[in-house]
Amino acid sequence: MQRRYLITLFGSAAIAWALAAHAQPATKLPRIAFLSPGRSEPSDPIFNMLNAFLQRLHDLGYTEGQNLAIERHYADGRSDRLPGLAADLVRRKPDLIVAFSTTAALPARQTTATIPIVVVGMADPVADGLIASLARPGGNVTGTTFLGPEVSANFQLPIDLRPNPSAEFDIHQAG
Repeated sequence: MQRRYLITLFGSAAIAWALAAHAQPATKLPRIAFLSPGRSEPSDPIFNMLNAFLQRLHDLGYTEGQNLAIERHYADGRSDRLPGLAADLVRRKPDLIVAFSTTAALPARQTTATIPIVVVGMADPVADGLIASLARPGGNVTGTTFLGPEVSANFQLPIDLRPNPSAEFDIHQAG
């Protein structure tokens, strides 16, 4: 009798454990949302910048769909669409927003003060109200600016988004 009881007990525990493990939610992939004033066409320069960005992420060990989720939002050349696109992507709660240009960054910044925003190609982030100062930017915005003779920046992804905490990458655009 006791033997049957123990077999039933351990068997039930094993099944319950297996079902509980199976019912656990899948690991949440870090999500990056791209916001672009341009078009999703190879002829658009921002489209090519996005592809270079994605290639570098891949080189660092990030593969879309495996350990990274990517959302793309294009305004198709209509800057009036950017506030709505920014609001939509903030509702989706990405881990990081990458805005291509000040034009895309402004509505993203106005929509969230908590989601980190990386801006590729800001004209004058202080004058545009994206950051407080170059010395102490504050807030949730970082990125590259055209204030120097050459656009060059080191981007360090937040630790929780990096498979290799020592990985960082450079984006260079000679100009």
